[in-house]
Amino acid sequence: MANFLVGTSGGLYRDDGSLLDERPVTHLAAGPGGVWGVLEQHVVARWQDGWKDVASLSEHRARCVLPDGEGALVGTSEARLFRVDEHTIVPVASFDEVAGRDDWYTPWGGPPDTRSLARSDTALIAGVHVGGVVRSTDGQHWEPTAMDIDADVHQVTARGTRLLAATAFGLAVSDDGGDTWAFHTDGLHATYCRAVSDAGRIVLVSASRGHTGTDAALYRWPGSGPLVRCADGLPMWFGDNVDSHCLAAAGHDIALGTHDGRVFRSDDTGETWHTGPSDLPAIAAVVAS
Repeated sequence: MANFLVGTSGGLYRDDGSLLDERPVTHLAAGPGGVWGVLEQHVVARWQDGWKDVASLSEHRARCVLPDGEGALVGTSEARLFRVDEHTIVPVASFDEVAGRDDWYTPWGGPPDTRSLARSDTALIAGVHVGGVVRSTDGQHWEPTAMDIDADVHQVTARGTRLLAATAFGLAVSDDGGDTWAFHTDGLHATYCRAVSDAGRIVLVSASRGHTGTDAALYRWPGSGPLVRCADGLPMWFGDNVDSHCLAAAGHDIALGTHDGRVFRSDDTGETWHTGPSDLPAIAAVVAS
């Protein structure tokens, strides 16, 4: 069974509930260079038997990180993108010039966020809340995909050339790198989706009735037909949204973390579940380690 790390407001935990470090974690990501994290919203760090701080952003909150060679890309508040390594932190200027950027917004009137980052076989992908999905084939020049800005993208992920997005209007799928998107809602009790994870032949996505997390549940999608609710071993309803980055897959093994500090595990791509630790601090991120 795969191992997972769980980032919480009270520190970094293993999925068995053992505490590794007490610094609050707001994001986790894994890549060829290991596990990276965002600590206390401003510090970008790398996990090497302990956190090693790489960069600190004083003027922006770090929302997400994507390992990239010996460094990482960091998405932040005000819909910015930075490249960091052990010596520098540099804004990606071309990200500030994406076509349509002036139309990005939030429903409450504040500035948008670069909320999620992913890598497909052909491009780097960024999900902007609220600004759709943008991509770069060379890591420097960015362009919008065909995702409608008003779809309210909460998380984007990628496998091969397929892109997946959890949006306010359901699960969005692109099989051509973002040139076209198809929305899947058949089987959902509500279309407000916050987290998505690609487990190969199965996609998992969370859905609720809105941003308050009313009637939150988890679904499996086999790539065609309706989405099927995950019920065996899970609560009838979660008390809040299963949030972006709190759902992680490693082959058949899946881990899910909740705001009220519970971890659920599955070893059959979400068909059945069992309860792990149930008394952790509020969970902000889960990643396979």
